[in-house]
Amino acid sequence: MLAILKRELRAYFLSPIGYIFMSLFLLVGGVLFAFGNLITLSSQYTGFLGSILFMFLLAVPVLTMRLFTDEMRMRTDQLLLTSPVRIVEIVLGKYLAALIVFFITMVITVFYAILVAIYGDLDTWQTVGGYIGFFLVGCSFISVGLFVSATTENQVIAAIVTFSALLLAWIMDAIQSGVPTDPTSGIIFAGVIALAVAAWIYFSTKNTYLGGAVLLLLAIVIALLAILDNGIFLGFIGKVLGWFSLLKRYQNFTRGLLRLDSVVYYLSFSGFFLFLTVRLIEKRRWS
Repeated sequence: MLAILKRELRAYFLSPIGYIFMSLFLLVGGVLFAFGNLITLSSQYTGFLGSILFMFLLAVPVLTMRLFTDEMRMRTDQLLLTSPVRIVEIVLGKYLAALIVFFITMVITVFYAILVAIYGDLDTWQTVGGYIGFFLVGCSFISVGLFVSATTENQVIAAIVTFSALLLAWIMDAIQSGVPTDPTSGIIFAGVIALAVAAWIYFSTKNTYLGGAVLLLLAIVIALLAILDNGIFLGFIGKVLGWFSLLKRYQNFTRGLLRLDSVVYYLSFSGFFLFLTVRLIEKRRWS
């Protein structure tokens, strides 16, 4: 894994990608800090962190779009997949490389917090909590970008799809508040999820009987729950969509609240997309 990590870090800083990401992030961040804190003489630093959080939508696709697309485009993916390095190590090596570049960029912005502490009244624990949440959101967004980059060999497509996925996560709270909450809609949505799970199992295993058995089992479970207590499906769509709401949990950190459930959520979210990436690469390895 260390070999992959070093290789990817060199690729970031021997090509324009790493510098474009850092420059874009720091330039916009500097402008927002100047207008939000320096000119207004404001010590509310977590507001600055919240404002540059929007930069993830633009910066993360730049950071992650080449991670696997370059391998497929230059046909070096087969050499990588036939090497003695495990798929998990390949995925983690690429993920950690992107994470390190992001972390270095984030650490540079700590200079702004130091300025506020020297010339203003910095709320230390809110700032520390804000940075922890900021880093965890970055971990989650980068895991999405990594997964998307493993699905295509076109960097432009990878960047556009990653931006679209992150934008969807950004507005998830608004979508969640507008979906139906009645039990009937919840039952239908549960059926769609069951169908998607069965389809994923079928395409992963190419086993029609296994996919059909999973679909039948899930359909029976949904039917039994609907008969016994359909109130379970009240607001079900919103609850499911709420799992993809990355920003709502970030607010806890900006208040200086380091909640274990929020930390576990972000780590689970990142782990889920890393798992999907590993499964996708393994499938390609044996196809």
